[in-house]
Parts: sequence; structure tokens; C-alpha cells
Amino acid sequence: MIFRRRGRAGGPGDRSLWGDLVSLGLIFPISITLGFFLGRWIGAQFGHGQGGGLVGLCWGIATAFWELYKVAQRVVRWDAQETRRIEKDRDSHEP
Repeated sequence: MIFRRRGRAGGPGDRSLWGDLVSLGLIFPISITLGFFLGRWIGAQFGHGQGGGLVGLCWGIATAFWELYKVAQRVVRWDAQETRRIEKDRDSHEP
């Protein structure tokens, strides 16, 4: 039920949800790249640049998937609310 229904204008919650979904396209490459380079830099400070890069890469991937999980949970909650609202409207209009 992600798509807007006819006859109902999208509210601020709908636009916020779409913003979260669109931002995932930026969060994945930024968090993975930033994690790798920060990990490599920190690892180089301790004499283990490659190991730090690997740890940073894993950290960036985990961060990206954590954000994906949070957005997916928001979508599921929003979808459940929309489904309840539609069923309530349908029940109130039936004779």
C-alpha cells in the first residue's frame, strides 16, 4: 500500500516516508565508503591500515543495513495504518 490512493492527497507522513526511501540510495554508498576510509585512516594510525579498512568496511555495511532495517520497519507500520484506515472507511460506507 505504498502508493498513494486516488482521492486522497499525500500528507506530511507520506512525504516523509518517501524521503526515507529515497535517502537509502545515498546512505548505502556513503556509509560504506566513509566506513572504509575512516577505518583505513584509524587503522593506519595504529600501524594496521588494511585491517582497519576491512573493519571500517564491515562497520559501514552494517550501518547501511541497519538504516535499511529502520526504514523497512517504518514502511511496515505505515502500511498497517493505511490498511486499517482503508478497512475502516470501507466498513463505514457499506450499508
